[in-house]
Amino acid sequence: MSPRYWLAFLLAFGSTVASSRENGVRLPDIGSSAAEILSPQQERAYGASMLHELRSMDLVLDDPLLSSYINDLGFRLVAHSDKPDHGYTFFVVRDGAINAFAAPGGFIGVNAGLITTATTESEVAAVLAHEIAHVTQNHLLRAFEDSQKTSLPIALAILGALIASQGSSGDAAQAAIVTGTSLMQQRQINFTRKDEIEADRVGIQTLARSQFDPDAMASFFARMERTLRPGGGGHIPDLLRTHPVNTDRISDAKARAASMASEEIAAVATPRLSGLPSLNGPADDDTLTPLAPGPKRRAADAAERHAYFLILRERARVLASDQPTALAAYYATNRKDQADFDTVANRYGHALALLRAGQPGEARAILTGLVAGHSSVLPFQLALAQAEARTGDRTDALNRYERLLANSPDNATINLSFAQTLIEDGKVASARRAQDLLRPMMAEEIDDPEIYRVFARASELSGDKIRAAEAYADVALLNGRLEDALNQLKALSTRRDLDYYQRSRIEARITEVTPYVLELRRRGIKPQDQGRLAPAFSCEDTSTCAAMSSRRNNPALQ
Repeated sequence: MSPRYWLAFLLAFGSTVASSRENGVRLPDIGSSAAEILSPQQERAYGASMLHELRSMDLVLDDPLLSSYINDLGFRLVAHSDKPDHGYTFFVVRDGAINAFAAPGGFIGVNAGLITTATTESEVAAVLAHEIAHVTQNHLLRAFEDSQKTSLPIALAILGALIASQGSSGDAAQAAIVTGTSLMQQRQINFTRKDEIEADRVGIQTLARSQFDPDAMASFFARMERTLRPGGGGHIPDLLRTHPVNTDRISDAKARAASMASEEIAAVATPRLSGLPSLNGPADDDTLTPLAPGPKRRAADAAERHAYFLILRERARVLASDQPTALAAYYATNRKDQADFDTVANRYGHALALLRAGQPGEARAILTGLVAGHSSVLPFQLALAQAEARTGDRTDALNRYERLLANSPDNATINLSFAQTLIEDGKVASARRAQDLLRPMMAEEIDDPEIYRVFARASELSGDKIRAAEAYADVALLNGRLEDALNQLKALSTRRDLDYYQRSRIEARITEVTPYVLELRRRGIKPQDQGRLAPAFSCEDTSTCAAMSSRRNNPALQ
C-alpha cells in the first residue's frame, strides 16, 4: 500500500488523538479530567510511537541541517510561549503537501511542502506557533478525552481492515481508510473552530514575543485561502483541510496582529546562529554573540536569517523530492531563462539536485563558486566536500572537513558528514577517526539512527564487532523494528567474550525494549509489520549493513 495512505491513517489516528488537537471542545481548566487521562509520560509515548511509524515508512526528513534549523526555529518560539518548560520535538515530514500537525507529547511535524511554499521564515514560524499553541492550551488532551469514545474504536476498526486486506488488492485497504477517516473528519469538523481561533490568537502572541512578523499567520492563511476561489487553482491545500479557514478567521488574525504590532514589545537579544550566510561581509565564527538591540543590528540579523531560510527552503525541496534528475532540469532551465531566478539559494538547490542525480562534477562547479563568494555558509561547504569526495578528490574533501571541524569542533552536522565520508574508503584508520567523531554524540543519547548506522559501520571496520552489533540493534530499534532489535540484543548477550560493562549495557537495553515488544505481541502486530519500509538485516551481514541507505531517520523512543 502506498505510504501516502498509511500517512493518512496515522494522521487520522494520531491526529484524532493529535489533529483532533484542533478539535476538542473548549472546557474550563477547573474540573477537566483530560489531564488525568494521559500522564506526561504517556503523552510522550503516544507521540514517540507516531514518530516511530512515520520514520519506519521513510516519511521523516531527518537531514541534520534541516532538523537543526526547524528545532532552532521551534525552540525560539517555545521560549516565548505559555509553557516553555513543556517537552517538544520538531521534525520535517517528507511530503510535498502543505500541512503541519501537532501530536501528544509536544511532537510537531511540518511538511516539506509547507516550507517550500512559504515565502518568509515568519510564515513557517507562524504555523509552528499555531501548533505550539495547540499543545500549550491543552487542545490535544481535551481532544483525546473526547476521542476515546468514538475515534479510537474507528481507528482500531480501520487497523483491523488494513491487516485483513494485506495480500489483497490495495483498493480494499484504501476503502477502509476512506470510510473510517471520513467518519473521524466529520466528527472533527464539529469541534475545530474555537480551538483553531484560540491557537491563532495565542500563536500570534508567541510570534510577536519571538520577534517574528505577527501578521505572517494571517497573510499565509490568506494566501492558502485564495486557492479556494474561482481560478485559484482548484486544489485544496491539506493545511486548509486540517485547519479550516474563512474570512472571519483571517480578519480576526489580522486584527490581533495589528494589536500586537502596536504594543510596546521589548527587543530581545537573540543569539546569532552559527552558519548563517553573511552575504555582505566576512564570515562569522560559531560563537554565540548577543545582538545589540538597535534597529540596524536587528535589520541585519533579519536579513541574514531570511537568506539562510531561502537556502534551507531549497534544501528541503531537493531532499524531499524523489525525482532529482527532473528537479535538476527544473533549476537549470529556470536559471537560464529567468534572470531573477538565478539566486544564491537556487544555485545551491541546483547543485544539491545534481549531487542527488549522480552528477557531482557539475555540482562541484556550482558549489565552488558559491563557497568562493560565501565561505561562511556551512551548507555550501558541506555540499562542496561531498562533491569533492564523489569526484575522487578525497584529499580535498577531508582537508575541507578538517578546516570546518577546527573552526567548529562541536558541530554535530560537520562530525556526521565527516564520518560518513571517512568510512567510504573502508580503511581501519579512517573508521577509528569516524568513531572518535561520533562517540561524543552517542554519549548524549541522540535518537538519530543514521548516527548509529555510521558508528556501527565504523566500529565494524575498526574490528570492534561487539560495539558494532549494539549500534546495529539501535538502528533497528530507532527505525521501529522493535522485535528485530530485541532479537539482535538477545543474540549479542549470549556471547562469551562480553566484559562486565558491555553485558550490563546490553542487558539494560533488553530490559528497556522488552515491554514494548510484549505490547506489540499482545496487539497481534507481527515482526514483519514493524517498521515495514525499513529493511530488516542482520548485523553480521557486513555487505547488507554497509549498503543501508543514508536516508534512514531518527525516532524518539523515550
